[in-house]
Amino acid sequence: MATASATLELPIPADVVWNLIGGFGSLPDWLPYIPHSELSEGGRIRTLANPNGDAIVERLIAFDHVGRSYSYAILKAPFPVVDYHSTLHVLETEAGSKVVWSGVFTPAGSSDADAIALFEGIYTEGLRSLASKMETN
Repeated sequence: MATASATLELPIPADVVWNLIGGFGSLPDWLPYIPHSELSEGGRIRTLANPNGDAIVERLIAFDHVGRSYSYAILKAPFPVVDYHSTLHVLETEAGSKVVWSGVFTPAGSSDADAIALFEGIYTEGLRSLASKMETN
């Protein structure tokens, strides 16, 4: 299995950050790559659309509101990986908060390095977008 991750430190309280990103259907609120999210099965499945119109279907596998984290698995996506599991976590720090977005997966049809670079890019760009969104709020 391969792993990828990105972190972001913000001078903003963890609860404020979690209020924006903690909903399983909230990706469009802060992640420009995902302009649409639709929840089903009582909020446990999210169907996303990327800018190309490709469908991404993910299942919520763990949610911890108090601990400010959730984990999910990809069921369908245009990514060259299988067995993808990811966690988005907001930690409280003395200076504010730290957001960690990480994933584990098995590359399929690509090298480990290419799959890792793909997800590290998605996570890093996503957290940059989050930082911009938090600065404007």
